[in-house]
Order: sequence, then C-alpha cells, then structure tokens
Amino acid sequence: MKRGARHAPRGELRIIGGAWRSRRLVFPASEGLRPTPDRVRETVFNWLAPHLPGSSCLDLFAGSGAFGFEALSRGAARVVLVEKRLEVVEALRHNRGQLKADQADIVHADAVEYLRGPAAVFDIVFIDPPYDSGLLGPCIELLDTRGWLKPDASIYLEVPRGVEPTLPEAWQLLRSKTAGQVGYHLARRNLNQETP
Repeated sequence: MKRGARHAPRGELRIIGGAWRSRRLVFPASEGLRPTPDRVRETVFNWLAPHLPGSSCLDLFAGSGAFGFEALSRGAARVVLVEKRLEVVEALRHNRGQLKADQADIVHADAVEYLRGPAAVFDIVFIDPPYDSGLLGPCIELLDTRGWLKPDASIYLEVPRGVEPTLPEAWQLLRSKTAGQVGYHLARRNLNQETP
C-alpha cells in the first residue's frame, strides 16, 4: 500500500444463528449507523422464533442488514431491506452476493417515502431509525394505516433507553428490555381489538 493511502473505515458483525451462523457482514462506518449488539439481536430472534419460518419481513433503516439477513438465516422466506444511504446500500448488495441471499430485496429509498408508496403486507417489521431523527412515529403511523401489516404482524422497535414508543390502539406491547443505552420492544397487532 502506498504511503498515505487510506481505506474507508468499515465495520463488521456476524450472523448469530441459523443457516448462515458465524458468517460476517461488512458495512461502511457511516454516520448514525449503529448495529444492534449481538445480545440484543439474540433476544429479539428468540422472541420471534415461532413466527420466523416462512415469514415475509420488512427491515426499515436496514443499515448493516443485521436484522434482515439474520431473519433469512433463521428461516424467513423473504426480506425487504430499505436504506437511504447509497454507500450502505452498496454494502448490503455486497453482503447479499456473498451470502447468495436471493430472497433479499434491497431498496435504495427513504423509509418514510417508501411507506407512502404502494403497500405490500409483511409478517414482521424491524424499525430501528437513527435516535435523533424523529422518524419512528411517522413510520409507525404509515405502517398501521396504509396496509403494510398482516393482522397479527410482529413489529420490533428500537429506541433510546428510557423512551417509550407511542403505539396505535390496535397494537399490543408484548416485550420490552434494555441493554446499555438501547431500549428494545416487540409489539403485535391485537387480533381481538377492532381498529376505529
């Protein structure tokens, strides 16, 4: 390497379960990109285990792709990963190629604009926006009102510790935990409750 030449900084994480267990994902060190810690992901996927096989998943603010690729590794049938930053999208495409993950659709788009477009229904949605973005509420509203969710869909929400997400009336908060500065929650649409 020539003196003074630089490589762009990058991060790396591993898939922690399923068919691709221990396979590594690489991603650029992009501002605001903070992959969810392994122990949090392990807990979340334990929560979701009964619902993953054959499921259709939406990974908003996909970032490193940790949730989307982990879901596929553990038996999801299809995942759509939505990411706004081009350099991060390129890394997601690289990881998809390395894993031969043909069931992963990678969409280069703003998450809110994506949710304002034509809806497809999903069993599981991961929402992990930048903490200071103010985008969690708009995403929840669009998911709930525009036909993105199956009646009993599971929704994962990640927020700063101490912040309680505001949920629509038809959603039930099932689980909540914290790890360091991260608060993470699992909600489900309540089949027994009618929406107004």
